[in-house]
Amino acid sequence: MNKEFPIIETERLILRKIQNNDIAQLLEYWSDDTVTMYMNINSFKSLEEVMYMVNLLNNLFNEDEAIRFAIHSKELDKIIGTCGFNSGLKQEDFIGEIGYEIGREFWGKGFMKEALKALINYGFQDLNLNRIEAFVMINNEASCGILETLGFKQEGLLREHGSYKGNLWDEYIYSLLKREWAYR
Repeated sequence: MNKEFPIIETERLILRKIQNNDIAQLLEYWSDDTVTMYMNINSFKSLEEVMYMVNLLNNLFNEDEAIRFAIHSKELDKIIGTCGFNSGLKQEDFIGEIGYEIGREFWGKGFMKEALKALINYGFQDLNLNRIEAFVMINNEASCGILETLGFKQEGLLREHGSYKGNLWDEYIYSLLKREWAYR
């Protein structure tokens, strides 16, 4: 099934489908061990690995399983990261799980907060979610901070919940309910 991929625009960003001409830029970010440190992927080493991941992500959207947006900076006219829902596209779910990353050179500039606000609005309005979750490795202070700034509540610690890069990781679970979100 080939349905239309949504486009979300903010003041500085366009969230859109990842395209083939984004592959080289994504390789730059996804090959950076600092960027991928808290992701459930090993750092990529080739354009082919990125292309495989992009095709996988785009196919998950076509199958109503997940959606991953390219985060495109209007000013820079390039991709600076990605974000999306790892689950929650089926109407009966009412719960979505978000994931995100951004190139290191864009850290601390408010881009991810802006992208996540738009993503959260999309989840509550367009996907009709009631709850949005995020699983964050305990050492990922920057991710915890941005979620808390956006109003997510830390619900607890999930011991050895994640299995990434051959290791078991403790993760915090964060959530945000629709009734708590003010469509900022």
